Amino acid sequence: MRVDVYTPLLLSLLLPAVSPVIGRRVAPALAARVLTAAAVLTAAATTWSLVLLATTLLGSAPSVVAEAREDGQRLADPVPAAIGIAACAALTVVAWRVHRAVRTERATRRALRRLAEGHPADTELIVAASPVPQAFAIPGRPGRILVTSAMLSALEPAERRVLLAHERAHLAHRHGALVTAVTLAAAADPLLAPTRRAVAFLVERWADEQAAGAVGDRGATARALARAALTTCRTRPACALGFTDRAVTRRIAALQTAPPPRLWPVALAVLALGALSALCAADATNDMLALLTSVLF
Repeated sequence: MRVDVYTPLLLSLLLPAVSPVIGRRVAPALAARVLTAAAVLTAAATTWSLVLLATTLLGSAPSVVAEAREDGQRLADPVPAAIGIAACAALTVVAWRVHRAVRTERATRRALRRLAEGHPADTELIVAASPVPQAFAIPGRPGRILVTSAMLSALEPAERRVLLAHERAHLAHRHGALVTAVTLAAAADPLLAPTRRAVAFLVERWADEQAAGAVGDRGATARALARAALTTCRTRPACALGFTDRAVTRRIAALQTAPPPRLWPVALAVLALGALSALCAADATNDMLALLTSVLF
């Protein structure tokens, strides 16, 4: 209990440290999946560890202390009371952050669904008359792709095929679900924010690779991404296809080299970090149950 309960908190520092390395060395599809899984496991274990630390305050309740004294028992003190109080405060912050993240996700999904309203159910591509160049995938059943007229007019026909293949990859591989999962994990454990950013970048790289495979030309895909980025960034800071100045440079550079390998051993090592967090939390739970049983019964 004394060590295991803190291990998930320590691993929350390690996972963000290795996330950028994984993102550079491992194929985007595999890296995005394993980092998301590890982040969710770590966030759940960290939150549960806070619950366990807060539960230790039960041993300090006046009624429990009085009953133990009557029975001649010596109460164990697994953690200082100050840590238990701090854990309670942290859990309050976690609940507020997760609630806010869920509300934001729901609002975003509602806004996206409204954009697709009024179109036939079998319509995949929605073209919106707008001077702002934008393109994004709208998850759902069926999924839709919304592209503004300004974006289409800025691209050549071959580049439009790249854009559509990119957005289709987002829908086909449920990238929205991955980003939502890692966003909620980072809301529960703020230390995982770098991992959330890594996954958000990796799903864009994943879609880039899928688009390059669909059109059969990595160079043409890189040129299409560069043109879309330049077109978008002339009108607004936030860019289509998840662009930022640094991110688009990295993505174009990646498309000008061979696709990264899968490196399953590295991916499994990342998953092991998340599994270790869960195992330590489970072991700490067993210790806490044994402690409470001895005190309360």
